[in-house]
Amino acid sequence: MGTRSSPLAMAQARQVRRLLAAVDPEVPTAIVPITTSGDRWRGGLAALGGKGAFVAELDRALARGEVDVCVHCVKDVPGDVPRPDGFTWAAYPPRADPRDCLLVPATSNARSLAGLPPGARVGTSAVRRRAQLGRHHPHLRTEDLRGNITGRIARLDAGAYDAVVLAYAGLRRVGLAHRAVEILPTDVMCPAVGAGVLGLECRYSDDGTVELLRRLDDAETRVHVTAERAMLGVLGGHCNSPIAGHATTAPDGRIGLFGAVFTRDGAAWVDAHAWARPEHARELGADVAARLLRAGARAVIDGIPH
Repeated sequence: MGTRSSPLAMAQARQVRRLLAAVDPEVPTAIVPITTSGDRWRGGLAALGGKGAFVAELDRALARGEVDVCVHCVKDVPGDVPRPDGFTWAAYPPRADPRDCLLVPATSNARSLAGLPPGARVGTSAVRRRAQLGRHHPHLRTEDLRGNITGRIARLDAGAYDAVVLAYAGLRRVGLAHRAVEILPTDVMCPAVGAGVLGLECRYSDDGTVELLRRLDDAETRVHVTAERAMLGVLGGHCNSPIAGHATTAPDGRIGLFGAVFTRDGAAWVDAHAWARPEHARELGADVAARLLRAGARAVIDGIPH
């Protein structure tokens, strides 16, 4: 199993290995850590072409047969670049909590974004988070923050920031969920497309691996990811585009999809919401994207430097 070499990525690969052992204990597995250009680079991801910097080296290892499966965070897989020919998403295990959360220094008494004083420094590298922080909490000052989870928390505790916003699923996967002081509601911080989802990708022609991984696939998660990524694909947003998308399942079984596109500062945005049956997840994503485009999303996306 190929994976990024960060502590979070390794924890995710070990989770997948445990899932595989539960469905077939006889299958031997090994984790192959791969340090990607996105992991090595300490500047803005836009200079490397966006989040695709996290997946290119994994793709090459899979294409060359050096690994049999790649473990991806779906939110890190670009929506505006086609996946390589011959690859298939064989499984999406059950989705973890897709929400973001707030962390503060260990010595701080703050317990919410709203409780932070004007001018408080909030660290995040995600344009989606920065835009929504600007929309709902313009009294705060967002500052760039990259690196692995433990490194970000160390800088927070050292006083470089007054708070940071991270993915709650990632915190839980590395055993640091106790550091979250506020889980941000989706109407304040709409998640990234594919947030909380691990995607297991392999070569389409590798029948044995496809069959094995299919046993880990969660039907509801696949439907949600299909809708969200269909929306992202139609919008064609680039790495600097603050785009959010969140699919849910209603009690009657219908799938709801909320999508939003923001300016970089969050001062302007468009959003849309629609429902469909699970078998029409891809059409639902296209429908929400079309609604966003009719509301002016193209002008918002094209107005952001790429």
